[in-house]
Amino acid sequence: MRPRFVDCHSHVVPSGDDGVGSIEEGVALCREAARHGTAVLYATPHVWPHLVLTEAREAAVREAFAVVRANAELDLRLGWELTPTRALLDEDPHRYVLEGTDRVLMEVPFVGPADLVFALAELTAAGGLQPVIAHPERTEAVLDQPALADELAARSYLLQVNATSLLGRHGEEAADLGWDLLEREVATIVASDGHRPTRPPHLDEAYELAVRRLGEERALRLFDGSELLRPLRPASRAASTADAESPARSAARARG
Repeated sequence: MRPRFVDCHSHVVPSGDDGVGSIEEGVALCREAARHGTAVLYATPHVWPHLVLTEAREAAVREAFAVVRANAELDLRLGWELTPTRALLDEDPHRYVLEGTDRVLMEVPFVGPADLVFALAELTAAGGLQPVIAHPERTEAVLDQPALADELAARSYLLQVNATSLLGRHGEEAADLGWDLLEREVATIVASDGHRPTRPPHLDEAYELAVRRLGEERALRLFDGSELLRPLRPASRAASTADAESPARSAARARG
C-alpha cells in the first residue's frame, strides 16, 4: 500500500514571501503534491524580520488560504515559519501553531549564530508548545557546529530535515548532515519546504531513498506525521538550564 505523507512545511499560499505568487500557482502545487503521495500539507508562510505578520497581512493570507484549500485536492492546513527575532520574544507563540497541533515551526537562521532560535524555542516550550526546528542541515551555524543540532534535540525540540537536502539539491554538505541527523535520530521529521514549480512540495523521491537507507518502518515515521501528533515530550534538563550557555553555542557565538 502506498504511504500517505504529512508535509509540515511549504509555501503554497501567496503571502508576500518567496513562495508561490498566485492562488492559481498554489492550487497547482497542492494538486501536484497530492499526486506525489501527500495527504496533509501545511502552508507555512514566512514570518521574517522584514515581513512581519501584521493584522492586515494575516487577514490576506487567511483569505488566500481559504481559496487554495477549497481547491487543493488534499487536506491543506495553515501554519507559519518563524525566523527568530527579538520582537517575536515579546509575542504569544500560540498565534503561530501548526493548525490542529501544539507545534510551532521555526528556522535556524541561514547565516549567523543560532542564539535567537534557542531563545524563541525556549519561549515556545515554556508556553506548553513544541518547537519544530526547520532545516538545520542547511544553516551556517549548524554546518559549522553540528553539535548545535544535538543540543536542540536534547531539549526535546523536534528537528525537521528538507527532502531536497536528502536528495543533494542543496549541496553535498547539507545532504551528508541531513542523513547523519536522521540516521542518529536527532531529526525525526522530513518535509518538503516546497516553494514554487521549480521547487515543488514533493516527498516521494526522498521517502523511497529513506526506505533504502533506513528501512521501511523508520522511513515511514519520518514522513507520516507521527511526530506532529504525538504527546509533548517531557522537558529535558537542558531546557531548564537556559542561562548556562553550552560549548557549542559559545563557539557558534564567537564565530558569529
